[in-house]
Amino acid sequence: MPTYTAPTKDMQFILHDVLKIADSDVPGYSDLESDFTGAVLEEAGKISSEVLQPLNAIGDTEGCTFENGVVRTPTGFKDAFEQMKAGGWTGLDMPEQYGGQNMPYVLGTAVGEMFSAANQAFVMYQGLTHGAASAILAHGTDEQKDTYLPKMVSCEWTGTMNLTEPHCGTDLGMMRTKAEPQGDGSYKISGQKIFISSGDHDMADNIVHLVLAKITGGPEGIKGVSLFIVPKFHVKEDGSLGARNGVSVGKIEEKMGIHGNSTCVMDYDEATGYLLGDEHKGMRAMFTMMNEARLGVGMQGVSQAEAAYQNAVEYAKDRLQGRDVTGTKNPDGPADPLIVHPDIRRNLMDQKSFTEGARAFLLWGATLIDQAHRSEDKDADGLISLMTPVIKGFLSDEGYDMTVQAQQVYGGHGYIEEWGMSQFTRDARIAMIYEGANGVQALDLVGRKLAQDGGKHVMAFFDLVKTFCKDNAEVDGMAEFVTPLKTASKDLQGASMYFMQNGMTNPNNALAGSYDFMHLFGHVCLGLMWARMAKASLEALANGTSDRAFHETKLTTARFYMARRLPMTATHLARINTGADTIMALDAANF
Repeated sequence: MPTYTAPTKDMQFILHDVLKIADSDVPGYSDLESDFTGAVLEEAGKISSEVLQPLNAIGDTEGCTFENGVVRTPTGFKDAFEQMKAGGWTGLDMPEQYGGQNMPYVLGTAVGEMFSAANQAFVMYQGLTHGAASAILAHGTDEQKDTYLPKMVSCEWTGTMNLTEPHCGTDLGMMRTKAEPQGDGSYKISGQKIFISSGDHDMADNIVHLVLAKITGGPEGIKGVSLFIVPKFHVKEDGSLGARNGVSVGKIEEKMGIHGNSTCVMDYDEATGYLLGDEHKGMRAMFTMMNEARLGVGMQGVSQAEAAYQNAVEYAKDRLQGRDVTGTKNPDGPADPLIVHPDIRRNLMDQKSFTEGARAFLLWGATLIDQAHRSEDKDADGLISLMTPVIKGFLSDEGYDMTVQAQQVYGGHGYIEEWGMSQFTRDARIAMIYEGANGVQALDLVGRKLAQDGGKHVMAFFDLVKTFCKDNAEVDGMAEFVTPLKTASKDLQGASMYFMQNGMTNPNNALAGSYDFMHLFGHVCLGLMWARMAKASLEALANGTSDRAFHETKLTTARFYMARRLPMTATHLARINTGADTIMALDAANF
């Protein structure tokens, strides 16, 4: 069966050698010394490998059950959830005022990757709760915060987000769930929601649903959507739980993966709800949760790729198949290990260069969130807003592809459930769909984010890459990383220029190239991360590091990404430049 070891060493390298977080002036970062983050990451790594990972296959095979109105989680999940709560992991980066530890988001992101790699379905219960709590924190009244946040931060109560309905997913303006105003300021919520992750379970005393609904008599379409807090059990004035609210589970969805998470159909029958934020401004409030969730979904892509890669490497080293064409490497055995073969090496290097580059991209994105929230830095907020669809879409697409490649290393054994590799692929697949399917992420990137604030933020990214290339062009050893990064950045600028010149006259030209643009952008971001990591490793080697092997390996992997992966930007640009004609040429009847 698969195993998992938390990549704490690589995380420490990114946090301290590349991002240099302890030197940052972001409030709270001065506390993030290497010894402190190392201790946190080591402890999280132990929980990941010793508590969560052993339950991953159990969750996959058992799934959740629904009987007599009660949803039960797989064997061992409840005890593990208690350990997570007891260790304070559920509130690591939440405010102390509500029982959290107020750690920066970047540390929570590193810990979250470990937990998700060990058991994605399990960690979704607390992940959805974190998102719901963040929405209440940002948009709730003081009374709502005091009522719900302490219990949600501790995960005594968990949370959900309820958007999708049977007849509408992305087009939320079509929703039918209604909210009838009551004389006491509450609302009666009626309707059905589907695909609700962590919708009901046996691990918390209460579940706080955030539900999108339309107030009777409000505007049509998306402008009439509001967000409501709808608890499973009513909460009394003293904070204790009262009677059951009018919310119930219709069924548990049967899914391709994440079987250990209870994805439910939720029925609301005049359930009592409380407005969160302003009337008819529900999407603004929900996007606080959705944007956080989208970053978390990008992280899921990376985490599943990392877990799958670790197991593929071990298999490639152990499995004997064929002989090295350049000469026998295992003369005492009947064959050489798989890892001697160039195509297996290519496969594994694709995975390794993606996971390490993507991890750096995620953690850099997390520092932008900290800058935006802790330092009220509007430029950082704009930049991470631009990056969010790239993080979600590109990393979940590529992460899924890497789990498939990890399966491929195993050959037929990768397709057999006994070896456990298919779970990584099945679990990773949902990340490309939920929190906005990746095609929608691409449309958001090209249709909204590029032009946001007059294109200020994409220009800031171009300047960031340009400045890095200029500052490091003459640095010893950096030319082989700077030159391909500069070329890739020019491809990204060329694609942006194409949209500016052709998108207004024919919007389909921009939309037809949006998916390629998202991937082009993603490769440039990983190229920037690899160039930054290469610089950090060159400096470490020049300063006489005691761990030469780590940094030499990092440089070798960086060279691979620059030579074999980053040139994909040219392909994406070529596809973008063809416009929409060939895509839109067929009549619908001819498909």
